[in-house]
Amino acid sequence: MNQVIQEDLEYITQQVLPWQDFAGKTVLISGANGFLPAYMVETLMYLNQKYGQKTKVIGLVRDQGRALQRFPHFDKNHDFQLLVQDVCEPVVPGERVDYIVHAASQASPKYYGIDPVGTLKANVVGTCNLLDMARQQALRSFLFFSSGEVYGELDSQYVPTPEDCYGYLDPVKVRACYAESKRMGENMCSSWHLQYGVPAKIVRPFHTYGPGMRLDDGRVYADFVADIVHGRNIQMKSDGKASRAFCYLADAVLGFFLVLLKGNNAEAYNVGNDSSEITIAELAERLVGLFPEKGLKVVEAPGVEPKGYLKSTISRNCPNISKLRGLGWEPKYSLEEGFKRTIRSFLPEPVRS
Repeated sequence: MNQVIQEDLEYITQQVLPWQDFAGKTVLISGANGFLPAYMVETLMYLNQKYGQKTKVIGLVRDQGRALQRFPHFDKNHDFQLLVQDVCEPVVPGERVDYIVHAASQASPKYYGIDPVGTLKANVVGTCNLLDMARQQALRSFLFFSSGEVYGELDSQYVPTPEDCYGYLDPVKVRACYAESKRMGENMCSSWHLQYGVPAKIVRPFHTYGPGMRLDDGRVYADFVADIVHGRNIQMKSDGKASRAFCYLADAVLGFFLVLLKGNNAEAYNVGNDSSEITIAELAERLVGLFPEKGLKVVEAPGVEPKGYLKSTISRNCPNISKLRGLGWEPKYSLEEGFKRTIRSFLPEPVRS
């Protein structure tokens, strides 16, 4: 296993959480080979390896080939099973499930302009299917992956943004397919909890990066990491004045598990790092500075956005994480540490003698 990932999994599983609650249980994770949920899969399987917990993980995926490529090390492991189907079809796992994590979603803006229907269906129809399945399972906990995009456009006085503060979204604009459907998914969690008692919790991840992120994701920070990894000058295609708060993957995953195990039903929790807010232009310069030996620089390269990419109109995005801190969570990794670890995870590891 990649050394950075190994270190991350060790860090996550060393934290004080009731990990034993997963022992002998079955966890279904939709979109399991996606960037964020894949690390949850890795964490649960690492707990099995480390403590012999015998947690079974069912990874619900649409693309079996891509899932096998992401998890080749679990190919012969009987504690890991793939359920290959679209989450927008009724989900029948064929066995009892104790926990559900619904993370299947097209999160990259590059999809919003070319497949808005597919983007919103996973967040609405898929959520309906999994919540209905949860009704019949006497589930211990259900976790819905929402997004910091649900807050829409806010006045600067409401940033950093707490969970009960919302701004403007135009439902007629195609780009709202993601944020509006995440809002609907959240309401469905609350409604299924009220009417059927489904123990649903909600996480709202902000900009998260780390090992395993797709370098062709289309988001600017993935482009920057790809440039550094491949030894290219970072190309700035905008003025870079937009400000975002970035959270390292291992910190975020710990937050997801904390909400799944200890969060309140029908409530949402921001998951992000408020101390790592930075403008896109500053981020580019910071990343170049992390690897001076590469001799790279930031260059202006205005260009046309990829087909289907719909740019955000939000100039500043940062979470208030007081609520998650109240459960005992605190992000560990600084911006510099996190991005250095991320880039190192993509570089060839030195040969050990």
